[in-house]
Amino acid sequence: MVDLSKLSTEKRNPHTMSLDKMTPLEIATAMNTEDYRIAQAIALVLPQIATAISWGTETLKNNGRIIYIGAGTSGRLGLLDAVECPPTFGVDPDRVIGLIAGGHKAFIKAVEGAEDSTTLAIEDLKAISISKKDLIIGLAASGRTPYVIHGLRFATSFGCKTIAIACTENSLIGLEAQLAIEPLVGPEVLTGSTRLKAGTAQKMILNMISTGSMIGIGKVYQNLMVDLMQTNEKLHSRAENIIIEATNCTSEKAKEVLTAANGSVKLAIVMILLNCNAQEAAIKLDKANGKIRVAIT
Repeated sequence: MVDLSKLSTEKRNPHTMSLDKMTPLEIATAMNTEDYRIAQAIALVLPQIATAISWGTETLKNNGRIIYIGAGTSGRLGLLDAVECPPTFGVDPDRVIGLIAGGHKAFIKAVEGAEDSTTLAIEDLKAISISKKDLIIGLAASGRTPYVIHGLRFATSFGCKTIAIACTENSLIGLEAQLAIEPLVGPEVLTGSTRLKAGTAQKMILNMISTGSMIGIGKVYQNLMVDLMQTNEKLHSRAENIIIEATNCTSEKAKEVLTAANGSVKLAIVMILLNCNAQEAAIKLDKANGKIRVAIT
């Protein structure tokens, strides 16, 4: 039997001992109050998150991949962050990858015993042919999930940079990684339900790492997503609005130049700001490693 008694994520929250007697408003208020602790806990690990962003940027610049590994809620959060990167930043789907214990089917239904496997993560990492260029980020609220422990151990021995994100201090996965990010959010409102505060903390940290890394490789100009994929009508409109915001041009001009740029928002912005054609803008961007701010100065 696994001893969970010492894990902060498994302790009882003294502020919600009467949870079953609370009114709906009292439940919402209690949860909202506890959620304030998440940002406070993350504030204490910002230097580690900054390092993770630097590593992520370096990895992507060197044509490596950011690979999340986790089980249950943690695994689903990794998958969620990974699948949102292509439409937001225009990167290939294999640049940020999520691996979950039990495979993609475990995203919608738990696979019994998968998180306790000491070999599955190794098999999953081998299946995607990891290389020393890749950054492996292990996620486990409790910090003790065998799937993640052995995945990080294998990745480290393979020569990859490794990061662990847990919500317990001196976690087992943290000991396996080169960098440990451990926000201590405290006991859950519902004892042991780490899909709550711990899950939110992990999601917030993944938001920072992936967004920060993408900013580092030039996927953002000012605070605009200039490499978004235009996969629906809303995103076509957003693309035009981004060009307008970045250049102060008219709607007609944005549409005209976006067409000339073959749908590339980034290219269209440089064309307008430098008053040049698509080929000249592409050369400028290439020399600037894809960064608009560098290209236009």
